[in-house]
Amino acid sequence: MIFVSDLIALYEYFVEIRVVFISRNRRSETLEDGCDIAVKHSKLRMSKNKVLNLKDKIDGNEMDLSLCNLTEVPVKELAAFPKVTVLDLSCNNITSLPLEFCSLSHLVKVDLSKNLMTVLPDDLGRLGNLQHLDLYNNKLTILPVSFSQLKNLKWLDLKDNPLEINLAKAAGDCLDEKQCKQCAARVLQHMRILQDEVDKERERRFLKDKELEKKKEMKQREREAKEKEARKRDKAEEKERKRKEYNAHMAALAIQEQKNKRKEEKKKRNGQIAADKKAAESAPKAQRRSLIGLLFKLLLLGFAGVVGVCQLTGLKEEAVCVPINVAVDDGLSWVREQEVDVRVRKLVEEVDIRARELLQKLSSLVPQLLEPLGVVPTATEPVETVEN
Repeated sequence: MIFVSDLIALYEYFVEIRVVFISRNRRSETLEDGCDIAVKHSKLRMSKNKVLNLKDKIDGNEMDLSLCNLTEVPVKELAAFPKVTVLDLSCNNITSLPLEFCSLSHLVKVDLSKNLMTVLPDDLGRLGNLQHLDLYNNKLTILPVSFSQLKNLKWLDLKDNPLEINLAKAAGDCLDEKQCKQCAARVLQHMRILQDEVDKERERRFLKDKELEKKKEMKQREREAKEKEARKRDKAEEKERKRKEYNAHMAALAIQEQKNKRKEEKKKRNGQIAADKKAAESAPKAQRRSLIGLLFKLLLLGFAGVVGVCQLTGLKEEAVCVPINVAVDDGLSWVREQEVDVRVRKLVEEVDIRARELLQKLSSLVPQLLEPLGVVPTATEPVETVEN
């Protein structure tokens, strides 16, 4: 096992060494004496060691971490010492500051000279109590815009940095205390101007974005209005199409109804014509039937008149009436002898009654009919009725 003291003792034997790895060790002694090695060697890697005793680096309110070949700032460890207001990180290999470094607002003086930093954190302006800042001999080209918020900064050194032209002019030289104070004032003024420009640019971009957003909203509203108008137009067209379809359907129904009506009228006309034709054809037959019926009635009336004359007048004994009277008497006798249904018998009786009434009426008319002929009627015997 090689201790730091042994490493220092052997230094003269490895003067050509450029990189020394002593990471991942459990060292219990500090490297105060060994820090001189970093002056001669380009890299002394001490990262990821288990112990970094910062208490030994504190003197009052100051902490000296210079010449320790640090590549990173132990922010978490530094935050545990809020009474430390002066921090020396010079002569290390720090390339950048972590964002958490900006939370160490208790720092008043910070020395970061002779490091490898190319950029500072954007929130550097949060170090509101910072009064002294040494950035000599780094690789900075610009400063963060928030640098203008370091209102308490009184001393600044930016020598030996590849600063951009305007910033270099504002910084000037820092060869003595007065020039470094002037550098701080001029750089703050320069950064405030940049801050104003950035704010204006931000405001311009904000207004531009707002204008773009407004135009976008207007286009969106126009698009929505067009879509709404298109939907309204489509709806109107759809309604018009349905109305036309409805009208066409109703017209078709009307046409069909007219056709059906004409067909029905035609059918009625054809039926009327057929009925008229049939009536015309049946009229002679009806007339013939009526004439035959009339003749038949006249014959019946004549027969009844002859029977009446033969039964009720003095012609009863004449040769012409004898056969008629015999036939009537035989018929009445036959009816009496037949066993017919009650309804038939009643019908015969009714006929007999109606015949007697007819004969009586005829008997009253016979004298009037025979008087012109010179025939005198005689009393007749009553006609017998059909018995049950």
